[in-house]
Amino acid sequence: MRVLICGIDGYIGWPLALHLESEGFEVYGIDNFSRRRNVRNVGAHSALPILSMERRLDVVRKHSGKRIKFLHGDLRKYEDASRAVKESDPHAIVHLGEQPSAPFSMMNCKHATDTQQNNVLGTLNLLFAIRDNAKDAHLVKLGTMGEYGTPNVEIPEGFFDIEYQGRRDRLPFPRQAGSFYHLSKVHDSANIALACKIWGLISTDIMQGVVYGSRTQELADYGLNTRFDFDQVFGTVINRFCAQAVIGYPLTPYGYGGQRRGFIALVDSIQCLTLAIQNPPRMGEYRVFNQLDEVYGVNELAEHVKTVADTMSIDVEIRPIENPRVEAEEHFYEVAHERLRKLGFRPTRSLDEELGIILGDLLKFKPRILSKKRLIAPTITWRGQKKVPPIITEKARTMEVPEQMARSSMT
Repeated sequence: MRVLICGIDGYIGWPLALHLESEGFEVYGIDNFSRRRNVRNVGAHSALPILSMERRLDVVRKHSGKRIKFLHGDLRKYEDASRAVKESDPHAIVHLGEQPSAPFSMMNCKHATDTQQNNVLGTLNLLFAIRDNAKDAHLVKLGTMGEYGTPNVEIPEGFFDIEYQGRRDRLPFPRQAGSFYHLSKVHDSANIALACKIWGLISTDIMQGVVYGSRTQELADYGLNTRFDFDQVFGTVINRFCAQAVIGYPLTPYGYGGQRRGFIALVDSIQCLTLAIQNPPRMGEYRVFNQLDEVYGVNELAEHVKTVADTMSIDVEIRPIENPRVEAEEHFYEVAHERLRKLGFRPTRSLDEELGIILGDLLKFKPRILSKKRLIAPTITWRGQKKVPPIITEKARTMEVPEQMARSSMT
């Protein structure tokens, strides 16, 4: 089976490529290395050192004797998107080639428009390239649970049944994006659904929770790292907390710390994406999977990191700071996510087991994290102020999550 990975150089793209290659897939990839440039441009770097794509491909070739075919290209150019699809002639296309950071998109007008242009136009070019060159290919598009926002009802998998003024219909569940990044993903979903409707394309839109983790089995086998960002722009909450713990920097939940989100380990994200590839929808179908393992509150996560760090003799302090974002800090949050489990998804490890692996990996590169310590504190705000002072909020320090907000087991 031939698979084209758009964004193969990224945090998820690279370990996915290794996993698919090890499972006997013929893997192609395209990337313009914008993630490396964007991280460098904000002054940061990956906590785990990463090789160039050329060196990565050499290691795979020497290790397995197989060749991952790579194209240096930009999906913002139709010609590049079309060439990648035409040359790979894929059965499936995994689209990870987008700017993935909400804070990046909220920095200023340029970063907001760059995010929208890269994500929305890149996806449109890819859709036309599929229509023109590989209409039967299954598009697996990485979306985000952030498209839905935090509604006061359970979030279904893409669609819900509604009765209004005596009439019933099945409609897309409302999107309530919280950043220009998340809104770009909403636009993507609408464009992909339309392409399936009018051209008969087939697509799985993956509404993924926050991903965390430092390795998969294939990364360990090949002796290669995927990137691991921890700065305020590109570091997601669990990965950032682990990096903070390793260097003795207080863990910094935003505001009350009652924000609840779905989370999934990197190794399980790879498992779910593989299941989606192996189980395509019918021709012309646009389907949605909610991809997560468990729902946690931010304060819960900080406590988990502290507990695991304590077992490793790492002293951790939790120190809430003012929230730079505009978001509900106490809210209902339940998510339906049965479809991938019906296909066979089972979590690989517990959260605490995964945290132990992350902390152990990061300890080896503590100096790399220390060298960029100044980039951890948030200075990007949703309201446009220049800087958020890292002031501990007394209300956040003393807040207890209400009983109805206690973590529920999502099955």
